[in-house]
Amino acid sequence: MENKSLLKSAILMVIITLCVVLCWEMYLRNLGVNNSYDDGPPLWSHTREKVYQSPSSTVVFIGSSRNKYDLDIATWKKLTGFDAVQLAIEGSCPRPILEDLANDPSFKGKIIIDITEGLFFSNAPPNNEKPIENIKYYHDRTPAQQASFTLNIPLESLFVFLDKDNFSLNAKLDEMEIPSRPGVFMMPIFPWEFNRNTFDRQSAMTKDFVNDPKLCNQVKGVWHFFSEMRKGAPPMPEKELDAIFKSVKIAVDKIKSRGGKVLFVRTPSSGPYYEGENMAFPREKYWNKLLQTTNCPGIHFKDYPVISNFSCPEFSHLSPADAKTFTEHFIEILKNEKGKEFPLSKNQN
Repeated sequence: MENKSLLKSAILMVIITLCVVLCWEMYLRNLGVNNSYDDGPPLWSHTREKVYQSPSSTVVFIGSSRNKYDLDIATWKKLTGFDAVQLAIEGSCPRPILEDLANDPSFKGKIIIDITEGLFFSNAPPNNEKPIENIKYYHDRTPAQQASFTLNIPLESLFVFLDKDNFSLNAKLDEMEIPSRPGVFMMPIFPWEFNRNTFDRQSAMTKDFVNDPKLCNQVKGVWHFFSEMRKGAPPMPEKELDAIFKSVKIAVDKIKSRGGKVLFVRTPSSGPYYEGENMAFPREKYWNKLLQTTNCPGIHFKDYPVISNFSCPEFSHLSPADAKTFTEHFIEILKNEKGKEFPLSKNQN
């Protein structure tokens, strides 16, 4: 009798759990939530494996969040025939990833590096945490971790509630936005509509986000928060900045020595955010010197009228529609003006 009672209790618990999960899933679907893949170390590592594909059919993209939003992967593949291996990481400095690829003798491909100056030219430990974590995970993965990732993907493609960054218990607690206090820093909250992540690691805003000034202003407020945190900080010492240029040149030269190609891109930002970036990171001292030091080609959005006047919904990233337009023009510029230095032809490496 006791065993039967336990069995009934277990069955009842399973039924209740399934009902709660299904109700939560239906509620989120009713809100218009679409699928978004967890963009943690497992997905990044899965993508990292693809860098060894032929350089005549693949380009690797690294950088910060603008690369993930502004490159429309479907448009890129359609117009170039090349696969896009997206290794950019939001809110992070891409230099650790560049060095990881440079130190990998098996990598001989093409890289396009997006430059967000405040992150690329930064040695702040928080800006390196995610890249270092992802790189370590990739090199140390166990068969069990790889199997778990493989099994989890079909579930993530079916259920929106598995988006742990937005709909897990911890995420919902974070939405309470408890003020920071001594010893405890509370990160500002991004609305879920701001970032939906595809399996090939492209980020995109939802239509509701683009059309809702309140949501856009919420993210503008996050950028203002971080700007206020940096206000009054002393400029980077010249010696430290020179060391960054030197380390980038060493990494780029390693890739070039194996036949690889490197191109830098400054993707669009707008409004007061761009004005602040331009003041804090003047082109002559940062962008121009980067190209001169590395002897690499570069595309700065302000140099080309067709991509110079985008208005970013929250000042820093393109809407999905503008990302398609930007990608189309970016490809044209690449082929017409940078083709010799960075060929995009199936017959060239």
